Amino acid sequence: MKKVVLAFSGGLDTSCAVKWLQEKYGFEVVCFSAFIGEVSDKSKLHKRAKAAGASKLYIEDLKEEFARDFILPALRAHARYEGKYPLATALGRPLIAQHLVRIAEKEKAEFVAHGCTGKGNDQVRIEVGVRTLNPSLKIIAPLREWEFKTREEEIEYAQENNIPIDATKASPYSIDKNIWGIAIEAGILENPWQEPPEEAYVMTRGLDRVPKKPRYLEIEFKDGVPIKLNGAAKSLVDMIESLNEIAGTYGVGRFDQIENRLVGIKSREVYEAPAAEVLLKAHQELEGMAMDRDFIHYKKLLSEKYAQLVYFGLWFSPLKEALDEFFKSNQKRVSGKVRMKLDHGHAICVGRKSDYSLYCEKLATYSKGDLFDRTSAEGFLKIWGLPYEGLKAKQPQE
Repeated sequence: MKKVVLAFSGGLDTSCAVKWLQEKYGFEVVCFSAFIGEVSDKSKLHKRAKAAGASKLYIEDLKEEFARDFILPALRAHARYEGKYPLATALGRPLIAQHLVRIAEKEKAEFVAHGCTGKGNDQVRIEVGVRTLNPSLKIIAPLREWEFKTREEEIEYAQENNIPIDATKASPYSIDKNIWGIAIEAGILENPWQEPPEEAYVMTRGLDRVPKKPRYLEIEFKDGVPIKLNGAAKSLVDMIESLNEIAGTYGVGRFDQIENRLVGIKSREVYEAPAAEVLLKAHQELEGMAMDRDFIHYKKLLSEKYAQLVYFGLWFSPLKEALDEFFKSNQKRVSGKVRMKLDHGHAICVGRKSDYSLYCEKLATYSKGDLFDRTSAEGFLKIWGLPYEGLKAKQPQE
């Protein structure tokens, strides 16, 4: 019997895929679940995989690896797709692809499979990753092949085959969660005019339920890595999980955007990423204090390209790896403390300090002690504006 290793989340799609792969292809199905924060109950995963007919289930606790090798590079890069989305799901997919290949090789399987849709981005991220790492593996995508047209049909299939699932016809949301954030799709969210209902959110409180008084956090960075929260040392995973809980309580980290997918369509996406929102802002503020103007301005261009590469599934590409080295090269200067204020859905930087700061109060001040030489401004302005002098007066005639 031929063997396939399925990337198994335990959600509706992959739970149905186990049974479908057996019925359609006669495969022995080995399931692989990457524990990067999306499932806390491992016994539930075992129950679902067994009920669906899987012969084996690998559950790999990959949170530390995910934080160190995927989240941290994205944090250094200030990566946000189209200026908003912190790429939580997009960052998790190449990690899944990497271990999917490893387990397939261990199991001597010829095939791998995933539960990504035919119109989404995740199919690209996983398949390009697999083909980059081991092009001999054959890839099956049940959601591109099977007969089900709606989630309601999948729910009926799961119920007919006694596969336990969380999704119901009354609550049809598709949820993908890891420690860097959560993506919520389907149901009423597909109407871009409709405000997302509160029950759709998982990690954050609505503004009518947040604390009335703001909360202040002090985050210490060393070499670009957040290492302390309010003076207490924390691992990167602990830092992220703590900030998810704290900032989520204040409604921080909700994103609702019309997004341009790789496959060419626009989609309405709802995300929650409390820790990502806080850490990205804090890191950017500290780096802005420690680095020069040209670096900061040029980095914004590279950050946008980096986010596109990650979003488009090109994690293992030479350009993305080269950009990783560029962003990493300046991080020793990104050491210091940032004070963040959480207040009714906002995470606001209200203080920062660093031994590597390029800010000089005596040059910036308009008060006593000002050391800036105002007399040099006239000559500077003359030279700076020289290329444009008389430009409009010497326009060519139409």
